[in-house]
Amino acid sequence: MTGFPLQTFLDTPTPFYYYDMELLAKTLDAIGSAAPEKELCVHYAVKANCNPAILKFIAGRGLGADCVSGGEIRAALEAGFPAAKIVFAGVGKTDSEINFALDCGIGCFNVESIPELEVINELASARGLTANIALRVNPDIDAHTHHYITTGLEENKFGIALEMLDEAIACCMRHTGLHLAGLHFHIGSQITINEPFVILCERVNSLIERYADQGINFEYINVGGGLGVDYDNPDANPVPDFESYFGTFRKHLALRPGQSLHFELGRAVTAQCGSLISRVLYVKEGVDRKFVIADAGMTDLIRPALYGAHHLVQNITSTAENTEKYDVVGPICESSDCFGSGETLPETRRGDLLAFRTAGAYGEVMASRYNCRNLPGAVFGK
Repeated sequence: MTGFPLQTFLDTPTPFYYYDMELLAKTLDAIGSAAPEKELCVHYAVKANCNPAILKFIAGRGLGADCVSGGEIRAALEAGFPAAKIVFAGVGKTDSEINFALDCGIGCFNVESIPELEVINELASARGLTANIALRVNPDIDAHTHHYITTGLEENKFGIALEMLDEAIACCMRHTGLHLAGLHFHIGSQITINEPFVILCERVNSLIERYADQGINFEYINVGGGLGVDYDNPDANPVPDFESYFGTFRKHLALRPGQSLHFELGRAVTAQCGSLISRVLYVKEGVDRKFVIADAGMTDLIRPALYGAHHLVQNITSTAENTEKYDVVGPICESSDCFGSGETLPETRRGDLLAFRTAGAYGEVMASRYNCRNLPGAVFGK
């Protein structure tokens, strides 16, 4: 298969993740080209992929980091992300994580509840510090993605409902340990149409105007991430349409003078550069179907089992001209350990190599040692 260093793959124990660093560079170039303004600040969502080499590469391109745990903050700092360009989100920040973030001098906390505001104020005040705060607001927008990754609805574990926003702002105003710097939004993931982002802009404009009339002006607006990628045809669309994505906000969001606009992109940055490489263990003849049993499973790539997600499966070593349909499954003792049913592949044999494409986001980072399996390794292309 064009683009894969097959000899390296044949010599490497499977399963492992392969990262095309040239494609990652092109993706980062496209982000920089589509968002050159200094008022547009892009943070990489570390939860998508926290491989140290990937983090270091992205940090070297000048992006900030969006973190959802103390461990992610530590990983971002070790990779070279400046503390001032780190934002800390998440609904369940522990006291130790908050204290660590305060001591590191991170740029901002994305806060998701009033009780969290109270705790951050208490911990910051005890250190004689003032924490920059962005309130995460649920704008009640259905982004029409999987229910596990839709986050912007009115009633959700994430964020603050619109009708509770006044109370949250008042809480910030009365505490000396808090500085209300901005508003934060994130309506979901794997969004492949612009309409939800247009609606988000309209909701944000309304809030900016409403609070400006009350004398409250936000230093920045953070619209999160959510831009999707092409899982079905990654070779035709290896780089997301960043021009259209950023252009939507440029066109529809009415920022006030001096306001900066922040994004938190994860999947769109790393998904297409990564593939999970696996070796075929057996081809099993069933009564009505054939099974390809691979040495990679849901412990290595959990998205199909967790979300019902589909990754393009390619046999990258078969030279057969005829194709057959297979159920591609893993070795884990769970019925959900299935990558795809009725996958059309060249005639497949034991020892063939499979590539599960578009696996650079929420792949390696979610791997587990269930069944006492080893974690997958990583190989990096040029």
